[in-house]
Amino acid sequence: MAFEAARVLGDVEIVSVDSMQVYRGMDIGTAKPSAKERAEIPHHLLDLADPGERFTVARFQEEADKAIAGIEGHGHRALLVGGTGLYLQAVVDRLTVPGEWPDVREELEATGTDGLYERLAELDPPAASRIEPTNRRRVVRALEVTLGSGRPFSSFGPGIATFPPTPFQIAGVWLPRATLARRIDARLRDQVEAGFVDEAVALEPRMSPTARQALGYKELLDYAAGNTTLDEAFETAASRTRAFSRRQRMWFRRDPRITWLATGGDPLDLLPALLGNWRPR
Repeated sequence: MAFEAARVLGDVEIVSVDSMQVYRGMDIGTAKPSAKERAEIPHHLLDLADPGERFTVARFQEEADKAIAGIEGHGHRALLVGGTGLYLQAVVDRLTVPGEWPDVREELEATGTDGLYERLAELDPPAASRIEPTNRRRVVRALEVTLGSGRPFSSFGPGIATFPPTPFQIAGVWLPRATLARRIDARLRDQVEAGFVDEAVALEPRMSPTARQALGYKELLDYAAGNTTLDEAFETAASRTRAFSRRQRMWFRRDPRITWLATGGDPLDLLPALLGNWRPR
C-alpha cells in the first residue's frame, strides 16, 4: 500500500520504521522490499547494522532525522512505514531517549527473566504494563534506565502515552483479526518457501540478543537444530506473530491523531481513501 502510494504521488520516498529491517542479511524474515522495488522507489533505514550490533532507539531517531532531512532537501516527501511503535514515536514526538548504563545492564543480564519483570513492576508499574513479561530485552532496558538514571523509564520525554500536536499526518490500516491471521499465515508460508530457514541458520552465529527477537527466527532455528518439527515451528512463529499484532493494535489505538482506514479485504482497496486524506504541502 505504501509502495503504491509512493508510485502514484511521484515525489514520495519510503522510510522504514521497523526495528528488525535495520539489520543487514535479515531479508526474508523481515520481509524487506526487493531490490527491484527499491530501485523503483527509494527506501531508507534498511541495512544499517550488522545483526551482531546493538541497535538503539536513539540511533534510529538520529538516522531517521538524517533521512527525512535528505528527502526534503531534494524536494521530496517522506512516508514513514512500519509497525515499531516506539521507533515511530521517537521520530514523530521527539522522545528524549535515555542514555545507557553498561555496568547496570551487565548485572541485570545475569538475572532470570521472571525476577527482572517482577522488579520492574515494583519500580516502574507503567513501564511494566506496556512490556510483555517474556520480552527480556525490553525488560532489561527499562530496568537499566530506571536504576541507572534514578528515575522511571516511563518518565522520559513527553511520555509514550502523550500525543502532542505534530506536523506528521498519521494513518493506520485496520483489518479484522481473522483476515490478519490468514495474512500472517500466508506471509510466513511464503517466507519459508523463499528460504527463511537457511537465512536464519546462516545468520545465527552472529545474531545479537536484539536481532534474535525478530519474529520467526528463534522458532525456525529450533527446527533447524532438530528440537521441533517444521509444522510446530511454523505454528509457534505464527502464534507469536498474531500476539505481536494484537500488541500493535493496543499500542496504536491509543493515539487519537491516527486516521484509521478499515477493510476486510485487500488493503490496496484503501489506497484512494489514503490519498484522499493526504494533505497538500
